Amino acid sequence: MDLATLIGFLAAAGIIMAAIILGGSAGMFFNIPSMLVVIGGTIGAVLMQFSLAQFLGAMKVGMKALFNQMASPKELIETTIDLANTARKGGLLALEEKDTGNPFFQSGIQMMVDGHEPEVVRATMESDMNLTIERHELGQKIFKAIADVAPAMGMIGTLIGLVQMLSNMDDPKAIGPAMAVALLTTLYGAAIANVFANPIAQKLGLRSNEERLIKSMIIDSVSGIQEGRNPRVIEGMLMTYLPGSERAPDEDEAEAAPA
Repeated sequence: MDLATLIGFLAAAGIIMAAIILGGSAGMFFNIPSMLVVIGGTIGAVLMQFSLAQFLGAMKVGMKALFNQMASPKELIETTIDLANTARKGGLLALEEKDTGNPFFQSGIQMMVDGHEPEVVRATMESDMNLTIERHELGQKIFKAIADVAPAMGMIGTLIGLVQMLSNMDDPKAIGPAMAVALLTTLYGAAIANVFANPIAQKLGLRSNEERLIKSMIIDSVSGIQEGRNPRVIEGMLMTYLPGSERAPDEDEAEAAPA
């Protein structure tokens, strides 16, 4: 579970709810027609831009913003070095019983064990990675569409409420409450866009970049192992994926450095 997403959502929603409760009765902020205009109108407008399957799939992809079990790059490097050492000692068939704990990595290992050519293995894994990234980008687009449409639907609801209010000006005392109800749709639209849809879209973009990095590392790992490269060479190649502050200093350089 991604704590940053959970804490951020609870903090934003909690502050809004606290402001509502401290400012008076929370019941005045609950209006079913306003919710129907914003939520129903947003879903309808977004469905016009995408297919039903794409929309429902985006909700599943959106869960990656909260539940994420991305492999650690350092752990991935350690696993790769262990596999490379095993392959150098016992051949590629010795990897058949190895469990990497990563389905994408495991599929690459299995293709190696099955005797596929390196070019075929790399092309298959790159295609898998690209298709996964495309699905994530589609999910981002749908959540960005929700963030764009929800405030507009809120404004439409407000205009509907204002028209209804102005058409009934006989009772001046009713103008204030009617105006408050009309403004609720704007509040709902802004809240959906800025507390839910837009943050999820941004976090999915971050997850896509992380997944691209990890899967690129795995593809290079599988290629290095299949080509029989020295584990130290593979480790040095994979270290380039890490930020400079996380790369271990070279032992030879450390020994050569003056005291």
